[in-house]
Amino acid sequence: MRRYVLIGLVLVMGIVLLTGNALAQEDSELQEKKTQSLVVLACALAMAIAGIGSAVGISMGGIPAAAVTAEKPELFSRALILEMLPMTQTIYAFITSVLLLMGAGLLGGKASMDLLNPTIGQSAVFVGLMVGLTGLSAINQGMIAGAGITSTGRNPSVAGRAIMLAVMPETIAIFGFLVGLLIMILGLKILG
Repeated sequence: MRRYVLIGLVLVMGIVLLTGNALAQEDSELQEKKTQSLVVLACALAMAIAGIGSAVGISMGGIPAAAVTAEKPELFSRALILEMLPMTQTIYAFITSVLLLMGAGLLGGKASMDLLNPTIGQSAVFVGLMVGLTGLSAINQGMIAGAGITSTGRNPSVAGRAIMLAVMPETIAIFGFLVGLLIMILGLKILG
């Protein structure tokens, strides 16, 4: 499975690099459209990769949550908090996607990015990949959350500690999102 993911990423990066060189020689309107297409690809990659990570992580927390709340319904809110934690990685991908689409002029107005520069589209794809791939930390977060839910079912007083442990993998996604945000603001100039 990991081999296929790596092969897919190498193919995407190769396509992005090859299209960037060809784009530099085309007229400006076509260049703008192609850069916008790469921005859309960046958004799709960020959302798809982080979304898969979150879906897997949420399911890893949901299974023990269902079992614990069947026996102890009063623990539902604690189990729900732990189960929802892996969803935040997709929120980072969503925010990244909205910012990229706004910067490319595809969402709410005029483009602030230099759409004539072929490296802008390539950079956007790499931002999307970075946010998406660091969003895979949701899978590990789901594993920890699932164990925390099981522990809370046995001893409800450990719920707070279980939440703290489950938040730790989140820092990877936060760092990826923050670096992506810096690249978007300073490099891609999404805000003008």
